[in-house]
Amino acid sequence: MNDLPTALVDAIARDVAAALAEDLGRGDATADLLDDRPDRAHLLCKEDCVVAGRPWFDACHRALDPQVQIHWRCAEGDRIAAGTVVATLHGRSRALVSAERASLNFLQTLSGTATVTARHVEAVRGTGTRILDTRKTLPGLRVAQKYAVRIGGGDNHRMGLFDAVMLKENHIRAFGSVAAAVARARELHPQLPLIVEVETLAQLREALGTDCTRILIDDFDADSRREAVRIAKAAPYSGRIPLEVSGGVDLAGLRAIAEDGVDCISIGALTKHVHAIDFSLKLVD
Repeated sequence: MNDLPTALVDAIARDVAAALAEDLGRGDATADLLDDRPDRAHLLCKEDCVVAGRPWFDACHRALDPQVQIHWRCAEGDRIAAGTVVATLHGRSRALVSAERASLNFLQTLSGTATVTARHVEAVRGTGTRILDTRKTLPGLRVAQKYAVRIGGGDNHRMGLFDAVMLKENHIRAFGSVAAAVARARELHPQLPLIVEVETLAQLREALGTDCTRILIDDFDADSRREAVRIAKAAPYSGRIPLEVSGGVDLAGLRAIAEDGVDCISIGALTKHVHAIDFSLKLVD
């Protein structure tokens, strides 16, 4: 993990410590039945997928056996066919079976996130539209899932409530207008990205007159969305502020939305509707 950012390494350590504590508790009562000897295991992928989560998988095993040897046959982000042995492990038998479930939980979840992200990215390929995630993540796994989105070719929206200002209906209502809400946000947090969610074309025009970072057109129908793109790209705005689409987006309709000319599409389903990829770890002779 030497090539990973320090903040990500720290997050992996926290995730793994919590997962192992949850699973092992006072100790693995079943693993205690085994002779603790050198052993070997194969990691088998049972579905077509994009592999993501290797750092978490490795960290689980190394936490219980620092001398374990893990030989990967694929890189992070590789597309793998069902039936592929993606790694072999050499280590102590008890540690291999004790780390099995926690390591697979991370690998299956993050590979699932990366795989579904890759499908969405492929659907808009060539349009120039970026696929973004949201904050609709599994509790405690936000850093991990947003990492998996990047592995799948997507981009991250804000990490949380601290690294960007996002003005929604309630905020705009409190200040009486988009312009007033933007002014207050810039006054308090001038250094942060500022995203404004609009619900009408009138609000769009008002937001385009500010210095916000991005405008989210939420739940616009197709005609309103195309008109929003036309307005934002025409003079005097000339595409200066990117447009993001969110709400009611599914894979089947993704290409049509991208071809309307929006800059970003944010999709909660990337991280919220997780289909875990089927992996197994088996001791072998």
